[in-house]
Amino acid sequence: MDYLYNPYATKRHTAFAKNGMVATSQPLAAQAGIEIMQQGGNAIDTAIATAAALTVVEPTSNGIGGDAFALVWVDHKLHGLNASGPAPQSLTIEQVKAAGHEKMPVHGLTPITVPGVPAAWAELAKKFGKLPLIKSLAPAIRYAEEGYPLTPILGKYWKIAYNRFKEIGTSEEFHAWFETFAPNGRAPEIGEMWRSPDHAETLRLIGESNAEAFYHGELADKIDAFMEKHGGYLRKSDLESYKLEWVTPISTNYRGYDIWEIPPNGQGMITLMGLNILSELPTPIPHDVQSLHNQIEAMKLAFIDGKAFITEQADMPIDYRELLSKAYAEKRVKKIGEHATIPEPLELPTGGTIYLAAADGEGNMVSFIQSNYMGFGSGVVVPGTGIALQNRGADFILEATHPNALKPGKRSYNTIIPGFITKEGQAVGPFGVMGGFMQPQGHLQLAINTIDYQLNPQAALDAPRWQWVEGNKVLVEPEFPNHLAQALARRGHDIQATVDAGSFGRGQIIWRDPKTGVLSGGTESRTDGAIALW
Repeated sequence: MDYLYNPYATKRHTAFAKNGMVATSQPLAAQAGIEIMQQGGNAIDTAIATAAALTVVEPTSNGIGGDAFALVWVDHKLHGLNASGPAPQSLTIEQVKAAGHEKMPVHGLTPITVPGVPAAWAELAKKFGKLPLIKSLAPAIRYAEEGYPLTPILGKYWKIAYNRFKEIGTSEEFHAWFETFAPNGRAPEIGEMWRSPDHAETLRLIGESNAEAFYHGELADKIDAFMEKHGGYLRKSDLESYKLEWVTPISTNYRGYDIWEIPPNGQGMITLMGLNILSELPTPIPHDVQSLHNQIEAMKLAFIDGKAFITEQADMPIDYRELLSKAYAEKRVKKIGEHATIPEPLELPTGGTIYLAAADGEGNMVSFIQSNYMGFGSGVVVPGTGIALQNRGADFILEATHPNALKPGKRSYNTIIPGFITKEGQAVGPFGVMGGFMQPQGHLQLAINTIDYQLNPQAALDAPRWQWVEGNKVLVEPEFPNHLAQALARRGHDIQATVDAGSFGRGQIIWRDPKTGVLSGGTESRTDGAIALW
């Protein structure tokens, strides 16, 4: 039976609940979150439980060794958490070039940066949660110990990753990846059980120690020993000195709604820049060629400037507030004409990330995202732990004068971004779209679908997407209307229809009615998405 063969169109409706809701890309992870909420947890505990479960039930996209960001609405205020990690202190441009690399490698030991995920879970539980961390991690530990059957999209990307690592993961530092994720000498099949006792024990240690074991204790020692043995750069001292950061979220007002993102080093401001440019143009109209043309051109302009300047704020050559100003938008909108422009080429790689939205009956809401970056990340797993380490350092530039140049202790330009919407000081809710450089484009399209087109949460997610790649190249999904694609092509866009929607991101939405408190949610039809309700 082919579980990826779907000859008939399916329809999913918006989900409603009052006491709680979790929307994410894996049914078991959503269920884990609601389980913790029903045991007395709030939306923050729920988000932690869901995120931890996703490291087990969707390891193709995230892991314990990745980065995380969150926007948390508590007591009528939005809080921002940046749990991305810096480059190791021993990792320099000179060393990378001496090893024979002209640009940062994508896989292996070199692009591994300090993981922030365990610290994010512990900090969220400490600051806003109601339950001990170990209790929130219990469902994830159970899934890892007992195992679970692979869902269709999970199985698809697991097999793709296995085939890739068979070609590139031939040296010894990759062996633990195969032992962990291909225990039978192959990728597990859709519907086949997979378990990871090492992963369960690592989660238990993190939960019992509030992540101290990862940064100062037993797990830190294992990571350090492995890196030293194989010539890696990450050391226990890097883990011991790691500090996440509470940040003030940034926003722009788009047609009466405040759209919120995490400030740099994240790329969320690209969405805000694009929306600011579009605010200078007529209100978008559904299924309208001019509106789509304007959106694509605005996103190009925002991306060019974002990629040129975004990195650690201290290293940015321009204050990010200038890029979010009306003066900037007025200047850039003049670049949009009737035909497609050819900007400076930008090559956009694919990504591997999970996103979840959670809300409870008390009004708390969480927009949370964590990632190993490209699929399984670096392809490096620390033996005996189940910890798959990210490859976020692949985005560093090996030119000392570039804003995003590699430096010890520096955080790279980061693609993962949680989103949130408020109106007149009240929460509308969390939203997000994972998928590398598709994320700001997905955020922009969801905002337009919701605010301008007045689509319900599920329809806003289901609407066919476009994706600017480089130059005038724009990918469109298989369901994208052909007459619109043809009309955009006549305007100079290099429209390329795809046969697979996998690169167009995977999103989740939860909105809250400010009068009744009723929650409405949508989940991604492009993956194994699910909403758990209470």
